[in-house]
Amino acid sequence: MAEEQKKHHLVEYANGKSLDEINGSIEVPKNIGFWKTLFMYSGPGALVAVGYMDPGNWATSITGGQNFQFMLMSIILISSLIAMLLQYMAAKLGIVTQMDLAQAIRARTSKGLGIVLWIMTELAIMATDIAEVIGGAIALYLLFGIPIVWAVMITVLDVLVLLLLTSIGFRKIEALVVALILVIFLVFAYEVALSKPDWLGVLKGLVPSLDTIKEKPVVHGMTPLTGTLGIIGATVMPHNLYLHSAIAQTRKIDHSDEDDIARGVKFSAFDSNIQLSMAFFVNALLLIMGVAVFKSGVVEDTSFFGLYDALKNPAFMTNGLLAGVAKTGILSTLFAVALLASGQNSTITGTLTGQVIMEGFVHMRMPLWARRLVTRLLSIIPVLLCVLMSAGKPELAQHADINNLMENSQVFLAIALPFSMLPVLMFTNSPVEMHGKRFVNSWWIKICGWVSVITLVFLNIYNMPSAVQGFFGDNPSASQVTLANGIAWTVNIFILALLAWVLYDIIRSDKKLEAKHEAQADAE
Repeated sequence: MAEEQKKHHLVEYANGKSLDEINGSIEVPKNIGFWKTLFMYSGPGALVAVGYMDPGNWATSITGGQNFQFMLMSIILISSLIAMLLQYMAAKLGIVTQMDLAQAIRARTSKGLGIVLWIMTELAIMATDIAEVIGGAIALYLLFGIPIVWAVMITVLDVLVLLLLTSIGFRKIEALVVALILVIFLVFAYEVALSKPDWLGVLKGLVPSLDTIKEKPVVHGMTPLTGTLGIIGATVMPHNLYLHSAIAQTRKIDHSDEDDIARGVKFSAFDSNIQLSMAFFVNALLLIMGVAVFKSGVVEDTSFFGLYDALKNPAFMTNGLLAGVAKTGILSTLFAVALLASGQNSTITGTLTGQVIMEGFVHMRMPLWARRLVTRLLSIIPVLLCVLMSAGKPELAQHADINNLMENSQVFLAIALPFSMLPVLMFTNSPVEMHGKRFVNSWWIKICGWVSVITLVFLNIYNMPSAVQGFFGDNPSASQVTLANGIAWTVNIFILALLAWVLYDIIRSDKKLEAKHEAQADAE
């Protein structure tokens, strides 16, 4: 019996069902037509898209618009296209191999590397959760006047929301998430429509420019490069690749039929691209809002507090129509409601992702409510410390400190991203992993994937000295700059070494699998 349990345990962590309680739980009949099939497959993409429009995106997109006008619009577009590419590969990995990304990495790499990547992914989830805590707490403060420290503590109670959601069924959760996404979209579409933005400027901003990766000018402590990395980190979420590879398996697929697998891959891609297109429009609206709703330079406080107050001030509005609506308080209230919806929308997705990576990497399983409670308690610690340490400062400085914490958490996501991008790209490039050539990435996806990984790694390494110097304030001394550079290059060497380790382990595993399959073929 003990031997059977051990065998079962080994199979579970390597090739067992991901999110077993919902895996294959939604049946999609064959021959029901394109639109009915698309409807049945719609849902997982919405849960993934939630991560692309959480409060962290608000901070980077609105602040980027305030500081650099429409310059960073092209980064939102490029990030969204990269996200579509990566999420397609992640969903395909889950559907074809019946393993989520965490299981695949753990099965194809050494135990030590698996633990390192698990810790990094947990930190990425915490970084995302920090943005949700801040967004949710500020929304509670703005809407109900709850002191910010207590509002931070109250965000722990979203575990009750999680318990409610898990009792209503996965299909209904998907529908609820879609509804909340529409609320967020409509709020910002309304506010942007009133602002009558310079649409020609918006279109020009969609054209990529080298100005987006420069370290000058510095506006309110942000450079174009840090704004770019913040948007990339907030838009292309590393933990979403793990999530999508798992929830793509919620549809029941006949894995003995390649055509049914192909149908699953095809419609999962449609679902993902439609929902991520919505996320692109939301993020674009956020940046446009930062540019067009307010008069240039009037908003000194670009935190959520400052934006809420600015939306109530008719003198800050760019036209009379906006000013008239601002007097009523509707703009600011809608902003706070959307902020609260955005923070709560990520509750279920963050928890599901945490379960996926725990089971896949270290074979640990916790009830969803306990998993959420632990993650949220850990995430509120840096937020509470930030609030308490800045308590004696002027109000504007307090708001800036909280905003900086959120923006820095998004930059960390950009650092963590290559460690999920690289494996999902390599796995879906491999005929051995994808059970033949039919589901291997096409040549253009391979090229775009490698360009994305290499570019992001280069930008992270290039920006690291500047990012570390930021911790020493706006005017670091010569000795602090030297120390910051030393720390930065130590981190850079660690990142490159870890990526080399990932590359080596996966290539070695791929060759072993290929040799094994060839031996089996020869024996037959």
